[in-house]
Amino acid sequence: MMTQISRRLTLVGLGLALAGCARPPSKFLTYDGPEVTSIMLYKGDRRMFLMHDNTALKTFNFQLGFAPVGHKQVERDGRTPEGAYRIDRRNPNSNYHLSIGISYPNERDREIAQALGMQPGGDIFIHGTPQTKLGNRDWTAGCIAVTDDEIEEIYAMVTDGTPIFIYA
Repeated sequence: MMTQISRRLTLVGLGLALAGCARPPSKFLTYDGPEVTSIMLYKGDRRMFLMHDNTALKTFNFQLGFAPVGHKQVERDGRTPEGAYRIDRRNPNSNYHLSIGISYPNERDREIAQALGMQPGGDIFIHGTPQTKLGNRDWTAGCIAVTDDEIEEIYAMVTDGTPIFIYA
């Protein structure tokens, strides 16, 4: 009887020790499919398409800034820019899991904000979503938010320099 208990406790201990040695899954995925040649993002429909030429490779739903209607004009307006931009940077240590940067503001954006006597803002990203923000509400300061699992896919598939077209 005592031998069976000892054997079970040894097996349980061994199992826990091995579980402690297991590495957590990496948030950095690899991708070896067709090149993402552009991103098409439709704010009104909350749909983003990762495109290879004219073929959609992946589709994602997303959340936007707290004031989603209209083109971003100035810092802190809660809007997401509209127009043609590029993916210009990535942040593996983002507060929102992972993030890829959008080249906002461009020269036109700076001119619009200057005419209003304001700053255009910046730091517009596609990024992950904290668990507390999951749902259907727009909540960002102007960024495009997807789930953490989805930003892992996007981060792996999209390279710096990829054009992104953001429509109303």
